[in-house]
Amino acid sequence: MFNDIGALELVTLVVLAVLVFGPDKLPKVIQDVTRTIRKIREFSDSAKQDIRQELGPEFKDFEFEDLNPKTFLRKQLDNDELGLKEIRNGFDLKKEMAEVTDAVHGRDTEPSSSGSPSSGSGSGRVDMSKKPESPGKTDKPADDRPPFDMDAT
Repeated sequence: MFNDIGALELVTLVVLAVLVFGPDKLPKVIQDVTRTIRKIREFSDSAKQDIRQELGPEFKDFEFEDLNPKTFLRKQLDNDELGLKEIRNGFDLKKEMAEVTDAVHGRDTEPSSSGSPSSGSGSGRVDMSKKPESPGKTDKPADDRPPFDMDAT
């Protein structure tokens, strides 16, 4: 229940409880709190048992923890029927990201079998590098920007 409370936090809580309730009333307060927690647990256990009885025998494996969306998704994704483990194991995110980064920077990570750099047409990879245009195609300099229209903004 309190897995994430360290020793320092526990000592702090005990000191605060002694200061707030006093040493003479503290045992009674602890008994009242534990009794209340016990009653709440008994109430929730009986409610769970009633729901299981109402659902019938076809839901005998039903767990209320499965209603948590994280638990439900984790249980469904770990299911071998879908074959997702093979897909997840076959996908290397670091490798894919390195390939995208190399493509953006214009580096060729996989040498082609013919020895020449791949042009992107036959290898299935897209050439995303910025290549300078030939000077004969345009009469504008490469760094010339379109005019800024103050009224349009």
